Amino acid sequence: MLLITCPVCNVTADETEFHCGGEAHIKRPASSDPANVSERAQYEYLYVRNNPRGMHREMWLCSRGCGKWFYAMRDTLTLQFHAFYGITDSPPPLPDGNGTGSGS
Repeated sequence: MLLITCPVCNVTADETEFHCGGEAHIKRPASSDPANVSERAQYEYLYVRNNPRGMHREMWLCSRGCGKWFYAMRDTLTLQFHAFYGITDSPPPLPDGNGTGSGS
């Protein structure tokens, strides 16, 4: 069972009390007119995600606590969480030194 700590309300519970929202820090396609975003850019934004082995940043929802979204840094090989941080907080660096990860 994975234990998760919400950085907003400080509730610590197993993963059944939370919902994973997938990869964190995905940027919308840059365009002054959203109607003119290319199909390829829209497709990549909506469907293309990294699935790394090792450290990964994810979005999580504290579904039975405060109901807020937050970020977590988790090792996908060991399933161990290494950091939890709020939506407005800067992401901690990944241990392999590649900065803020994909999408930043």
